[in-house]
Amino acid sequence: MLRWPWPKVIAHRCGGALAPENTLAGLAIAARIGCRAVEFDVMLSRDGEPVLIHDETLDRCANSSGTVAALDGALLMATDVGERFHHAFAGETIPSLDAALRRCRELGLAANLEIKPAQGHDVETGRVVGRRLASLGPDQRPALLLSSFSEGALEAAVAEAGDIPRGWLAPAFSAGALDTATRLGCVSLHLAVEGLEAAHVAAARAVGLRVLVYTVNDPADARRLAGWGVSGVFTDRPDLLLDAIR
Repeated sequence: MLRWPWPKVIAHRCGGALAPENTLAGLAIAARIGCRAVEFDVMLSRDGEPVLIHDETLDRCANSSGTVAALDGALLMATDVGERFHHAFAGETIPSLDAALRRCRELGLAANLEIKPAQGHDVETGRVVGRRLASLGPDQRPALLLSSFSEGALEAAVAEAGDIPRGWLAPAFSAGALDTATRLGCVSLHLAVEGLEAAHVAAARAVGLRVLVYTVNDPADARRLAGWGVSGVFTDRPDLLLDAIR
């Protein structure tokens, strides 16, 4: 099995619940409390700029509305997503993928980049993300793990940047999820904590896959999963889980 360089605690959407999601502020906070890895979501703007955002619209995280795939990158990257979280973060905007990768390198953070295509943009999103990563080269980017719920997006990214390890995201364990992860040459299978069983983890490990679990916020759950052989967890409370592991 491939040597596994990832820590057991991965901050969900950059900083978890400690900062506005998918922001540079989240990366800074994650690093400050001792995280060594983060996860974030990448979607394309109308003009093909990869930016960090989870939803297909701005409504939940910004004091404005609009559809990500219908807005230009410059407008998105000027959109305040901090004020809605807390006034202390006012002025924190949606970052570009390039800016997030630079900051991860500066902070020494590994990054699980989830390709999050807007509906109907799967292959295009994967291709653009893969090309952007390939253009940087291994010495210009942080340690990376690509993942997606979209098979088309992940395949397109791998076609452009095949040297980057990848993981398959599935809502629940199944034989189909194992097959897909294996066929795509994944090193890991990412599964929801709800409904997960020790036997599922064992089955994935038996075919050479690491298991990462989302979204785990209870230290007791994290310890139980570690006992099952889970390699890491995505969490909104990295502060609690880091303390528990220490």
